[in-house]
Amino acid sequence: MITLYDYLPSQNAWKVRQLFKLLDQSYQQEFVSIFEGEGHSDAYRAINPWGAVPAIRLEDGRVLSESNAILWYLSEGSPYRPVDRFEAAKVMQWLSFEADYVQTSVGSLRYWALTDKLDTRSPELIAGKRAIAERALAILDDELKSRPFIAGESMTIADISLFAYAHRANEADIATNALPSFLAWTDRIRAHRDFLAEMHPYSIDPHSSGEL
Repeated sequence: MITLYDYLPSQNAWKVRQLFKLLDQSYQQEFVSIFEGEGHSDAYRAINPWGAVPAIRLEDGRVLSESNAILWYLSEGSPYRPVDRFEAAKVMQWLSFEADYVQTSVGSLRYWALTDKLDTRSPELIAGKRAIAERALAILDDELKSRPFIAGESMTIADISLFAYAHRANEADIATNALPSFLAWTDRIRAHRDFLAEMHPYSIDPHSSGEL
């Protein structure tokens, strides 16, 4: 059975849990105490060199980290990753967009806001992240005017990846009420019969106010 190295408040880890649910695939969890330094232990850095979650260990002992790489690996042969070469590349395009522009802006601002770290970041840094976040969400809204899901007519791992942080933008004080196509897309994701609604706040971890 595959092992998922998990930290419940992480939306990156939620991506993998969501795909496991969609695939109806069993897995076991090992929880990593990120804010207590466990991620930087030699043992865990052998699994994920950066020390973050998620990561997975396959039954044969091989390990894989980075949420989008894990989604790509697990989704092979499933409805959530196209077989057509070009369509698969479009999914990869949006996975890259998520990692480059959404996670690094919405994800960072949300994390700082929910763990009381905004006051320790410079106004210039916050403003820069906010500008990127607002532009990225506007691009998603524009793209989703012409199709129900980001890479086409059906949901893929690109939607799972983008949804993870983008739909939590309000927690980063980023308004989405003027993005109707984006909001309709989030509703379509939530309406899936196997949508994983359970998400966990940083407040469940008393150590999350510390720096990583």
